[in-house]
Amino acid sequence: MSNSTLRGGRTRKFKAEINVVPYIDVMLVLLVIFMVAAPMTNPSVINLPTAGRSTLPPTAYIEIGLQPDARATIAMKGPAAGKIDTAADRDALTQKLQTLHDENPELPVMISADKNIKYDEVIQAITAAKKLGVTRVGLATK
Repeated sequence: MSNSTLRGGRTRKFKAEINVVPYIDVMLVLLVIFMVAAPMTNPSVINLPTAGRSTLPPTAYIEIGLQPDARATIAMKGPAAGKIDTAADRDALTQKLQTLHDENPELPVMISADKNIKYDEVIQAITAAKKLGVTRVGLATK
């Protein structure tokens, strides 16, 4: 006896289709979750670490002061303190730093930059000091 004779002569046919409606529902729920969570993350915020004093600052150094209005000062600090020179642009600052470094090649350079100055200005000052052969360049903090 076959299956068709017991059930009234009709054979049952199975559907071979995938029901995609539940998958669409799940995808829409995930889309809404990601749309709500996306504004909460802000990748442009930089959480800078606090600068603790790990070592004592040097007793004698060359200090470069950078102001937001593109003025710069350069001076010797410590026991061999000298006069404070001002530089109108970065080329004049580099020449004065070259002169001081030639006279005192062992002195490190400390950069005191205003907190409202552009980051690029500080990097340019560090790069100029490194190109002149200064081995120790530091940043002054409060």
